Amino acid sequence: MKPKDLVALILLGAIWGSSFLFIRVAVPAFGPLSLVELRVGLAALALAPFAVALGRVPEVRSHWRQFLVVGMLNAAIPFSLIAFAEIEITASLAAILNSTTVLFSALVAAVWTGDPLTGRKIFGVALGILGVAVLVGLDPLPLNGPVLLAVGASLAASLFYAISGTYIKKTFLGIRPLTLAVGQQTGGALWLLLPAAATLPGEAPPLPAMLSAFGLAILCTAVAYLLYFTLITNVGPTSTLTVTFLAPGFGVLFGVLLLGEPFDLGTLAGLAIILLSVALVTGIGLDKVKERRA
Repeated sequence: MKPKDLVALILLGAIWGSSFLFIRVAVPAFGPLSLVELRVGLAALALAPFAVALGRVPEVRSHWRQFLVVGMLNAAIPFSLIAFAEIEITASLAAILNSTTVLFSALVAAVWTGDPLTGRKIFGVALGILGVAVLVGLDPLPLNGPVLLAVGASLAASLFYAISGTYIKKTFLGIRPLTLAVGQQTGGALWLLLPAAATLPGEAPPLPAMLSAFGLAILCTAVAYLLYFTLITNVGPTSTLTVTFLAPGFGVLFGVLLLGEPFDLGTLAGLAIILLSVALVTGIGLDKVKERRA
C-alpha cells in the first residue's frame, strides 16, 4: 500500500468514526429520517457539480435502477437504523456495533456467492457474537426494551451494509468512484424524501445539531464515500476493509473525549473481542503473522 493510500485509509477511519458523534448530537433535534435525508441529500448536491464537470451524469443515468437499489441498501435503510439507534445508545457503542458488518459480510457472501465458510471464519463469527454479548451486557446503559431495540437496529444496519457490499461487488464492476458516490446518495435521498417530509422537526434545531448534520453530510458522506470507493479501486476491497479496525477506535475516542461518554473494562473487552473476530473473518493481519513465521 502506497503512503498516500495509507493516509487516506486512516483519514477514512477517522471520518467514519466521527459520524457516530455527529449523529448522536444531531438526531434528537432532527429525528432519524429527517437527519438521514439531509445527510444523503446534501451529499448528493455537493457531489453533483463534480459529476457534471467530469461528464459522469450519463453513467449515473444509465445505472439508475441499480443506484436506487444500492441507495436503499447502503444508505437509506442502514443510515436510518443507526440514527434511530443513537437516540438510545451512545456513539461509542454504535461505532463498535457497526464493526460487525464484516461478520455479516462473511455470512452473506457464503449464502449469496458461495464463498466458503472456513473453520476460521465460523469461529470468528461465533467470537463476534460473544463480543456483542459482552459489550452490551457490560455496558453502563440499562438493558431495557428501548436500548435492546436500538442494539438490534445497529446490528440490522450492519446486515444491510453486508448485503449492499456484495451487491456492489457483483453489480458495479468498473464503475468509477465518483459515479458510485453520487449515484448512491441520490438514490438514498429519493427513497427518504417523502418519509422525511412527514417527520420534519417541529422547531428549528439548535446550532450544534445543524453543524453536526452538515458535517455528517459533507465530511462523513460525500468526502468519505469518495475516499472509500477510491481506496477500493486503488488497493482492493480486502485492504480497504482494514478501515473496520480504525473507525470503531476513532468513534470511541471521539465519544469519550467530546461527549463525555463512559469507557470501562466492559467496553474495552467487547471492542477487543469484536476486532479479533473481524481479524479472523477477514484474515487481515493473520497472513502477515504467517509470513513472518515462515
